Amino acid sequence: MTRHVAFVGTAGGVGTTRTVVETAAALARDGRRVRVLDAAYATQGLARFLDGRIDTDVTAVCADDAAEAAASYELGLSTPGAVAVTPAHAPFERVARAKTTSAARRLNEVSETADADHVLVDVPPVAANQHVAAVTAADRVVAVTTADDRGADALRRTVDTLADLDTGVDCVVATGGEIPASDATHPSLGRRVTAPPAALGDDETARRLVAATATVVDTTLSVTVDDAGPVDRVRRRVDDSVSSVVSGGDTDNDSREEKPAATDD
Repeated sequence: MTRHVAFVGTAGGVGTTRTVVETAAALARDGRRVRVLDAAYATQGLARFLDGRIDTDVTAVCADDAAEAAASYELGLSTPGAVAVTPAHAPFERVARAKTTSAARRLNEVSETADADHVLVDVPPVAANQHVAAVTAADRVVAVTTADDRGADALRRTVDTLADLDTGVDCVVATGGEIPASDATHPSLGRRVTAPPAALGDDETARRLVAATATVVDTTLSVTVDDAGPVDRVRRRVDDSVSSVVSGGDTDNDSREEKPAATDD
């Protein structure tokens, strides 16, 4: 069964798009099929994570009834699973037409028919029809905010806005640290959009991102992150090699043990 999760930024610049991408990468690392939809038509941040030309985007699908498959682009991760992104990449005129009520319903249709284990929607502070459609149709709403006083204030406003829409916040992610209201945290990454997602690494940051993903999406992941340092990893390989040699030696000695002489009954 596909799980639909809306990630709502409490304010601009809180790291919502990066949080969505890192969450998608962690799920793909666990072998999940993930679809990411862009409802942030103004900032169009997801498009920056893709290489190559974007001819058809989510606004063309919603406003002009373009083929949904034409707006799906693989993120290109070396993972057991996969991440397909449907970004916003459009001129102002089409963006305006994609904000109508009918276009917002079309966004939900794309989400509902996605062939994926998880559908993640990148939503800016709720202020347009497509934002309302995304949060009211989601199985789970995640608020993304910064770990400071500004973020705490923005979170309160977001909770009030969602309450007006008869929905609520199921999980709070704080970026860059913790606040009392946060259920999960994402470390400050400061990564270029062309860099691989940090959730695919083998360090403490990746371990924290994978753990946060399990909380954010409300699932159990079987990903094991080797967050030991390079010296520890070399030492571990040496220890394993020594253990293998010793074990092999014991086996050889056992095979050369003198068998007791046969006796007549």
